[in-house]
Amino acid sequence: MENDSQTLATDFIFLGFSNPAELQKLLFVVFLLLYLVTLSTNTTIMTIIRVDPSLHTPMYFFLCVLSFLETCYTFVIVPKMLVDLLAERKAISFLGCAVQMYFFLFLGCSHSFLLAAMGYDRFMAICHPLHYNNIMTRRVCVQLVVASALSGLLVAQTITTLVFCLPFQASRKLNHFFCDIAPVLRVAFAHTNLSEAVVFTLCIFVLLIPLTLILISYLFILFAILKIPSATGRRKAFSTCSAHLTAVIMHYGCASFIYLRPNASYSSDQDAVISVAYTILTPLLNPMIYSLWNKDVKTALQKALRKNRLSQKDFQ
Repeated sequence: MENDSQTLATDFIFLGFSNPAELQKLLFVVFLLLYLVTLSTNTTIMTIIRVDPSLHTPMYFFLCVLSFLETCYTFVIVPKMLVDLLAERKAISFLGCAVQMYFFLFLGCSHSFLLAAMGYDRFMAICHPLHYNNIMTRRVCVQLVVASALSGLLVAQTITTLVFCLPFQASRKLNHFFCDIAPVLRVAFAHTNLSEAVVFTLCIFVLLIPLTLILISYLFILFAILKIPSATGRRKAFSTCSAHLTAVIMHYGCASFIYLRPNASYSSDQDAVISVAYTILTPLLNPMIYSLWNKDVKTALQKALRKNRLSQKDFQ
């Protein structure tokens, strides 16, 4: 019995979504449906890119990796959140909290760096079309993905170690629905200014540096598009970037609001709402944006559906 109480004392308690039971059940149904749609849309994008030879290009290779990251990203957060919506005690162990934060940061940071790689791909395709195929080879694309993953791994390892090496209060109540950096730091018994400064610096590295590279890429892209003589050509060039730009605005907008601000302005209610946006809505909207705004993906999807219908008729 004493061992059980000691184990429970090391748990973190989530206070996010501490609404009346009826509202929690409604949220469970809504978030479950959104999660299932997210899984199905991302899986569809990955499958279509994999099976359709016309989509075996660098842009769609990066899109496939992005869909994979977002599928894993939601898996780290949403299933536990759904369980907690129906549970009376919304708790997670010390180790479980550390693991959740580690994978959340790893996948989220990799996502940031991958968006920068996708921006570079668009820069090469529009500004240097004659050299595009020679530069953006399969090997280079894989190297960019590996570099994004290793950068995310390094940042996640550093931040998670810094946070969970701190002593924590006996009452570990997090005003959140998962183990994010700010809520966990707020229940640390004594976190130093140094640890806060290191975490903030790493967040700048993860968000501002990739975003700056993307903005520089799009500045050159804009100049290149304006030089295209025909309106149709300019429209076609810009259409290949619109989905990526939308994904960049959603990802960096939400993440910057959460992580690039002073600790004094922390608001648990605001953060919970924004966190729902980038943990549930963004992974849901990204594949829809890429599929709805992309002619190649829509064509490949229609082709796959027609092929599936024909095979069903032959089977019957």
